[in-house]
Amino acid sequence: MAEKETFKLIIPTMMYEKEIQAFRQEFVVHGGSMDGCLSLRKTENIADWLKQLEDLSSADTCPEGFVPQTQFIYLRESDNKVVGVIQIRHYLNEYLAKFGGHIGYSVCHSERKKGFGTAMLKAILPVCEGLGLERILITCLKDNEGSRRVIQNNGGVYESTVYLDEKGVYLERYWMELLRLEQPSKR
Repeated sequence: MAEKETFKLIIPTMMYEKEIQAFRQEFVVHGGSMDGCLSLRKTENIADWLKQLEDLSSADTCPEGFVPQTQFIYLRESDNKVVGVIQIRHYLNEYLAKFGGHIGYSVCHSERKKGFGTAMLKAILPVCEGLGLERILITCLKDNEGSRRVIQNNGGVYESTVYLDEKGVYLERYWMELLRLEQPSKR
């Protein structure tokens, strides 16, 4: 990641339709899971995806089995490229407490191994604190070394590995104490 580049977390809107579609297309072409972006892979119409995000933003409109969540795109300001997406689940239901965690994220293929995952996760932590979360659970596939490093680079502490039978994969579970992010008190 170049030193002078600036990035921002943005709630996605139709203003970024072209950029979101380009992000989606990289995954369609190259494969890979699109964690932290709900149905974006299957949704060609970005307006439909944005409607899903709106429905999931509140407990009043959240479909059964889901929890309220906030979706962000991670935008490079110099060229308006969506280099990643990240989602915060406001609390955990039974499934998320075991397998999904509070945060899901993806970095597009052309921007991997440049530090964007680590930077994006670091940028979202104050938002988590703003939601009142004191600690967050993040999971990653056991064989996803890049995601493991992103989590560990941000202070994630390994807890356990679980087996997700429906997908036939092992997931590593990491906890991050957000209270550690606060400035030490002055004595």
